Amino acid sequence: MGTLLRGTVAGAAGTTVLNAVTYGDMAVRGRPTSSAPEGTVEALADLTGVTVGGTGETRGNRLTGLGALSGIVTGVGVGTAVAVLRKAGVRLPLWMGGVLTGALAMAVTDLSMAELDVSDPRTWSGTDWLSDAIPHLIYGLVTYGIMTAGEQRT
Repeated sequence: MGTLLRGTVAGAAGTTVLNAVTYGDMAVRGRPTSSAPEGTVEALADLTGVTVGGTGETRGNRLTGLGALSGIVTGVGVGTAVAVLRKAGVRLPLWMGGVLTGALAMAVTDLSMAELDVSDPRTWSGTDWLSDAIPHLIYGLVTYGIMTAGEQRT
């Protein structure tokens, strides 16, 4: 149980930092929010036959909320999965574990968007990639750092 709790807490902290970095970037550059999270939720709902209730703005607001919640679930889930891997013996140096944790979270989100035809990462600009990669890298470093806090480093 301690492993799952540590991974969940680490993933939640990493997700909070990812969101802060993303919103800070939006504030600094004046860029709009991404519609990809709600697009992914809408595509998943269509694929599974689940109805997102409401019409117009009400339905759009629900999709936005569900998109944000799906990001939280992904971040916490990746943190928990990495904690289970560590418990199973996969122990990496902090920098490598952090980078790979961030890459895993980024892959989960970007591959699902691509598979659901929400976005095609092959068409992204360099700026688009940096806007996605930097917050995920920071997520990974924070998540893995918290997960390994208190362990003896070699």
